[in-house]
Amino acid sequence: MRFCTRSRKPFSLSFLSFRDQLNFWSFVLIGLLSVSGQAQTPSKKPTASKPATGYSTDKAVLTKGQQLFQQNCTACHNFNQKSIGPNLASVTVEVPQAWVKAFIRNAPEVIKSGDARAYALFEEYKQEMPSFAHLSNGDIEALMAFIHSKRKVTTQDAGSEKLGAHLVDPISIKIQQSGLQLRLEEVTTAPATADKNPLARINKMEVVPGLKNRVFLEDLRGILYEMEGNSLRPYMDMAKERPNFIHTPGLATGFGSYAFHPDFETNGLLYTTHTEKANTAPADFPYADSIKVTLQWVLTEWKVNDPKAITFSGTGREMLRINMVTPIHGVQEITFNPLAKRGSADYGMLYIGIGDGGATENGYYFICKDRNRPWGKVLRIDPRGTNSKNGKYGIPAHNPFVNDKTALGEIFCQGFRNPNRISWSPDGKMLISDIGQAQSEELNIGIAGADYGWPEREGTFVLNHRGRMDRVYALPANDATYQYTYPVVQFDHDEGNAFSAGFVYTGPIPALAGKYIFGDIVNGRVFFVENDQLQLGKQTPIQELKIEVAGKTATFQELSKSKKTDLRFGVGLNQEFYIYTKADGKIYRVTDCLTGR
Repeated sequence: MRFCTRSRKPFSLSFLSFRDQLNFWSFVLIGLLSVSGQAQTPSKKPTASKPATGYSTDKAVLTKGQQLFQQNCTACHNFNQKSIGPNLASVTVEVPQAWVKAFIRNAPEVIKSGDARAYALFEEYKQEMPSFAHLSNGDIEALMAFIHSKRKVTTQDAGSEKLGAHLVDPISIKIQQSGLQLRLEEVTTAPATADKNPLARINKMEVVPGLKNRVFLEDLRGILYEMEGNSLRPYMDMAKERPNFIHTPGLATGFGSYAFHPDFETNGLLYTTHTEKANTAPADFPYADSIKVTLQWVLTEWKVNDPKAITFSGTGREMLRINMVTPIHGVQEITFNPLAKRGSADYGMLYIGIGDGGATENGYYFICKDRNRPWGKVLRIDPRGTNSKNGKYGIPAHNPFVNDKTALGEIFCQGFRNPNRISWSPDGKMLISDIGQAQSEELNIGIAGADYGWPEREGTFVLNHRGRMDRVYALPANDATYQYTYPVVQFDHDEGNAFSAGFVYTGPIPALAGKYIFGDIVNGRVFFVENDQLQLGKQTPIQELKIEVAGKTATFQELSKSKKTDLRFGVGLNQEFYIYTKADGKIYRVTDCLTGR
């Protein structure tokens, strides 16, 4: 990760409502205080010549600080690894105490003052934190005291000596401009579900199988919309259907995904995932009581009373419930194989992408590595069956581990950190995107029984999950013995921060035919690879697409007025391709592709 310390005025961002995002921004705010390497002295007040040591050691203060940290920090930070925010193990021994306190009190003011450290971290995380003036001095001091009590002067990197030198630039080949430019038209703006960025957490778009002219789009804050022309009409409100539904602190929480059964037109079956508070109900997939449960993901089958009705009414049946260590990397995707024909083995089988829940970076790598657990896997189940352990769904007889007593029969493939999107190419390839930790973003071809390496691998690199997870290493000479399946597309964090999965284009624009279009969630760059070049054992070259809106070349950071665009892709009616940004809720339709640009 490279820092930019230029002292120009930083890009101003807006934020979520206080109620929705207090926890998340608290974590990231604290995270801005920690950065690997030598701390820089702030260029303006507050100043101090060295880190202070006057942190309280009073038991009551530390207990209060621990409670504040657990409530506001554990989603994004720990004292072992860099996570969504940095590792906090050394922040209080690197940064002056007065600076830490002032930054928590009013981070935007410190950033705007030209402080080199603050702005460098702003550039890295693409977020400007709000003022936390509502916290009392006692709250801030207790929080700081607890963080200081967990300090580690040196960062552990156990086992790295056996891996050789870590790779400074894992993927040196840079993404090239394609000479193609997407022409976009703004279709609509999704209804705001918060008063600050991101205004609308619009996520997955899906056309209903069997029913003509019906396409849906969900907001992670709980609303499923039907898209009618250029407008969105609420169809289902998860909060009304499930009173225990939560969508805070943001990140991956909320109304995660949905999928209409291939026979929805006749059977009215709709499947959804959503989050609820920890211990709302007994989990079908728990872990040791000594490991914290932050929240639970729930898979539900809904029997819709009238599949043709314009608003939802029906009854829900809980199918499975799974615990998560943190709010990140949850149940990212549920989907059916749209290419499966009625009567085939894969018809009506539900695929479920489950992340590691932040377990690895919190020291519980075995939760996602063990083959008898669902975390870090893509599952395949028969929603109409009953031979699962809880009797609420079936385990297909053709699953790869169904006869392996040491493995979970539901597993289709494994070895993912965050398998957040699954799609199929027209020629039958299953494509699974995986959002990486700190180095590599990847697209994989889904193969039954395959292991994609996490947490031992990130992309085509070795990851030392017992040491520093922000570093990667070259593959060993005997790598073939591990039998990992590697991505067919990958880019490192010089190019972006998080893989935003798309689709193979099959619409009416000739210049886009056969291209898998995707991008980066954070910076909003749009890329493509040629579908016919995607082959196991081969890295497919990535090219970048420029975009044009209202006759002018632009970027999604410019359009959304946010350095974190939260870029997403969708396919609507007649294979029309949509691109949208959660930061501002804007939805665009791809109308043409210009060449020679």
